[in-house]
Amino acid sequence: MSKNSQIILGIDPGTTVMGYAILRIENNQPQVLLMDVLKLAQQKDIYARLEMIHTKVMELIKLYQPSTFAIEAPFFGKNVQSMLKLGRAQGVAIAAAMHAKLSVTEYSPKKVKQSITGNGNADKDQVWKMLQRVLSIDEQPKYFDATDALAVALCHHYQTSSVLGVAVKGLKGWDDFIAKNPGRVKNS
Repeated sequence: MSKNSQIILGIDPGTTVMGYAILRIENNQPQVLLMDVLKLAQQKDIYARLEMIHTKVMELIKLYQPSTFAIEAPFFGKNVQSMLKLGRAQGVAIAAAMHAKLSVTEYSPKKVKQSITGNGNADKDQVWKMLQRVLSIDEQPKYFDATDALAVALCHHYQTSSVLGVAVKGLKGWDDFIAKNPGRVKNS
């Protein structure tokens, strides 16, 4: 893979349906390689579901050899049991990525929506419509979990390729930024 190329594996964790997407970035242009879901509901045993998640993530990593892994953070709702199950699903996916030595980045649902639509409170349909426009996708998938995973991957691309995102990495605040970028400071 060239210096101007990367592959991002995006995951929308779930205990009944897990969304996943593979996004190739070539010369800063995103291209969808894959967007789909893993259906877990047919398996009643939660541990068998976790094994299915781990196996699927490992298969995707082996097949597409992503350079980075992005996952949506669980939404903190009122149902503690649901949160625990979702956290386990997320943890298993992250463990698979870490086992493959991928860098892992987690994004809140609000951050993903903000990155894709400009509105952190956008609904799933608004996110999908923007993905269609930006990535020139015609066919709508059956599950928003797949589009959510694609949104996570595209959000990661935006966050790591933006001028601000690149400029801020490794800085300890505005004083550090100014010290390292004196030509970008304008006195009025």
